[in-house]
Amino acid sequence: MATVFYEKDANPNALKSKTIAILGYGSQGHAQAQNLRDSGYKVIVGLDPDRPSAQQAKADGMVVVAPDEAAKRADWIQILTPDETQGELYESQIKPYLHPGKVLGVSHGFSIHFKTIQPPNDVDVVMIAPKSPGHLVRRIYTEGRGVPSLLAIHQDATGRAHENALCYAYGIGSTRAGVLQTTFKEETESDLFGEQAVLCGGLTSLIKKGFETLVEAGYQPEVAYFECLHEMKLIVDLIYEGGLARMRYSISNTAEYGDLTRGNEVVGDETRVKMKEILARIQDGTFAREWIEENKAGGKKFAALRDAEKKHPIEEVGAKLRGMMSWLHKDAKKATTAREPEPKVVNA
Repeated sequence: MATVFYEKDANPNALKSKTIAILGYGSQGHAQAQNLRDSGYKVIVGLDPDRPSAQQAKADGMVVVAPDEAAKRADWIQILTPDETQGELYESQIKPYLHPGKVLGVSHGFSIHFKTIQPPNDVDVVMIAPKSPGHLVRRIYTEGRGVPSLLAIHQDATGRAHENALCYAYGIGSTRAGVLQTTFKEETESDLFGEQAVLCGGLTSLIKKGFETLVEAGYQPEVAYFECLHEMKLIVDLIYEGGLARMRYSISNTAEYGDLTRGNEVVGDETRVKMKEILARIQDGTFAREWIEENKAGGKKFAALRDAEKKHPIEEVGAKLRGMMSWLHKDAKKATTAREPEPKVVNA
């Protein structure tokens, strides 16, 4: 059985006298910084002052300083920038100030597990990984609840790494929901696999191929969109609430029979073979090397793939249909707007 920790297991005072630096103020950064502050911890945010996110952090009442200054002041340095930029950020902004006894924290194990960051042996290296997008980490905290997190210890130089990590999880609200003990290897490899084979890559490919099949057979694109994409949320919500059994209890007998007799024809043993191949390329570092090299080369392939996806007919049809759905949050309708550029790392 997995080991799970709750509020009763945490020492809320473990980090009360410490300064926690959050580097990055994106999805996870803004949520973790504000939750920690509201839990009574001293938090500073490390950002280039000219970035829009720095202005947002200040508007949210956060103390904002340059990344190297944040690393210098902090007892706990939490890196919440994109995986592909963390190695360079670490070398130029963090490493010179990572003195013995400090804590280096992350919310995804990629940079540590695949050694784009190689910290010294005299610091604690820990991971607290919320299993939720950042906006929900924040919203659910403000409602008095929390989202589950994973906890892992890569290095325990001080002998207090676990206690401090659990306190950090308490600060962002995760001990309210449960904090599951894992390892950097398990979190990193399972997370990448889930993203590529099921949650993102597998799901989006399944949706698009279902849409394309209906449209090619002569059905209206709008009908295909509703059947293969829009209703996905209704099904996933039922699964989230009570597993596959809850979903099957709630759908019609016709739908359940179709599920049980046809689903494996679409996603069957051939898919499992491909999943195993994807997992193997994650485990042996092939994917990590590919992603690191892609970014070193300027990310041109990634940009081309992203642009091509925006032009898929399902996106064009969906944009029109969602525009008529007044109940959707306005930010959800702007999914294809330009993102803020990734941070430029300046030598300290």
